Amino acid sequence: MLDAVDRAAEDDTVELRDVVAEIGDRTITPVILVVALLLVSPLSGVPGIPTICAIIIILLSLQGLAGRRLWLPRWMMRAEVKGHRLQQAVQWMRKPADWIDRNSHPRLQYLTRGPMRLLILAQCAVIPLGWPALELLPGVTSLAAATVGLFAFGLFARDGYFVIAGYIGMVAVPVGALALLNVAVL
Repeated sequence: MLDAVDRAAEDDTVELRDVVAEIGDRTITPVILVVALLLVSPLSGVPGIPTICAIIIILLSLQGLAGRRLWLPRWMMRAEVKGHRLQQAVQWMRKPADWIDRNSHPRLQYLTRGPMRLLILAQCAVIPLGWPALELLPGVTSLAAATVGLFAFGLFARDGYFVIAGYIGMVAVPVGALALLNVAVL
């Protein structure tokens, strides 16, 4: 999947439609995963990117809940990022992605099907709701995006271990954010 994003990033400016064309529009979870991974990278520090990514993930998750194919508004498909920035983000993600690929297998698949799939997609729609407000706090959106990425990868690879890791992240991120806030206030 990173190879597909890297191919899309060969131009000076890359539109979201270019990335989707490379990945394919048949399934929603890989696109959710790519968008979440973009926020785990240093690209999350670019103003506006966390908000745009939040909107995209929410729209895609809702479409997944409704059983629809991938669709995004034309204006969103024209969202642009510099090709070199996208390539830097892809390079940054390669090492963790290689580790994930080596360690993922179809396991605990009942956590990735039926009602559990719908529950995960609902969580993927809810988690990004706070990202626009958190955009000013460095790293917070990256941690939350990692949780969404774990959920999306778990669904995509049918690996319940990654779904469980997503649930752990769903608890750890707010607890960690509250702890950081307490330290900042003191």
